[in-house]
Amino acid sequence: MSKIIFKDTEIEGLKIVVPFYSADNRGYFLKAFEKRLFAESGVSTDISETFESFSKRGVVRGLHFQLGDTAQAKLVRVLLGEVYDVCVDIRPGSKTFGHWVGAYLNSENHKAFYMEKGFAHGFLVTSDTALMSYTCSGSFSQGGESGIYYADKDLNIDWPIADDMMIIQSDRDASLQSFKEYCKGVKLAV
Repeated sequence: MSKIIFKDTEIEGLKIVVPFYSADNRGYFLKAFEKRLFAESGVSTDISETFESFSKRGVVRGLHFQLGDTAQAKLVRVLLGEVYDVCVDIRPGSKTFGHWVGAYLNSENHKAFYMEKGFAHGFLVTSDTALMSYTCSGSFSQGGESGIYYADKDLNIDWPIADDMMIIQSDRDASLQSFKEYCKGVKLAV
């Protein structure tokens, strides 16, 4: 069986993962995770839980993250449909603090994002519907959850919002803090 391919991004600790994929007249077979292959590529993770979300076109989820000891590394991918997925480096000592990377993840390209602990994550659904899969280290903690507003002017994320697209958010996501507010609560390395 062929290997999973790991592609570095311009932010250390954030990779695009291309799974093993094989298709024939029956359908397809996909391997998204193998602990040994991840470790060989410098990605060490302790998988604790998986989640799925189903959303319709125009839904924005995020930018979400867990704080402190509850921080989670994540492998996110699309099982059905397409999203524009964004990861923001919120690690205070990082040379790319506040930088973001966005990529289209969909059920055709099979790509995934792997992000170490210390990234805010969010996505915009660009297809009629999308089914997302999240594989996470650590366990989700309601008390440790936080986020940054997706359209924060300081982050200046270039979301591909179509003219005919109505943005749909939860009340919680619509009232998330700004990046400046997040920065006030963390010690930044000089």
